[in-house]
Amino acid sequence: MANHSQLGFQDASSPIMEELIQFHDHALMVALAICSLVLYLLTLMLTEKLSSSTVDAQEIELVWTILPAMVLITLALPSLRILYMMDEINEPDLTLKAIGHQWYWTYEYTDFKDLTFDSYMIPTADLPLGHFRLLEVDHRVIVPTGSTVRVIVTADDVLHSWAVPSLGVKTDAIPGRLNQTSFFATRPGVYYGQCSEICGANHSFMPIVVESAPLPNFEHWSSSLSS
Repeated sequence: MANHSQLGFQDASSPIMEELIQFHDHALMVALAICSLVLYLLTLMLTEKLSSSTVDAQEIELVWTILPAMVLITLALPSLRILYMMDEINEPDLTLKAIGHQWYWTYEYTDFKDLTFDSYMIPTADLPLGHFRLLEVDHRVIVPTGSTVRVIVTADDVLHSWAVPSLGVKTDAIPGRLNQTSFFATRPGVYYGQCSEICGANHSFMPIVVESAPLPNFEHWSSSLSS
């Protein structure tokens, strides 16, 4: 999760988030190159003496047309690749349905019988020592590590958004509509997120906690809840 004075992204815990961070760094380097070129040209214009020599209009028009096109291509191609990767869901190992309410989440494990629960934020007065204020919930989402998890997201009342930054997931929850996304947790851990759509007075108090556990631990947890 994020910490104080952090300037970058949270540590990536899924392949998609790793791709997003790499694309972010790539776009920043392109922007740095553009800013450096513009700064150099401005400095040159301010420091050099004025000259009457001119460049052929056709040549300079060709340059300032091709260069921006090349810049856009270097940004568009990796961006489209990541978009297709995020939309691709091939044979998920587990399907999870997340339903947004004012102001809590309901989770349904559709591959199991009667495995559903509500997830509320733990009030600060009841928070155990060492847990994160405004981020911890009474029932976490447990998923197996190293498995593709499909998340079907909807809402019961107003717009919500199911977002977990470390996993590279952010999907709007819209009443009457099913949106889907997926993630692949590469290592065990606890990942925190929050509703990312303003949904009312307590919008800040409906966190999301995803715990990635080894498969035997997940099977033990699921069997204890469904029994």
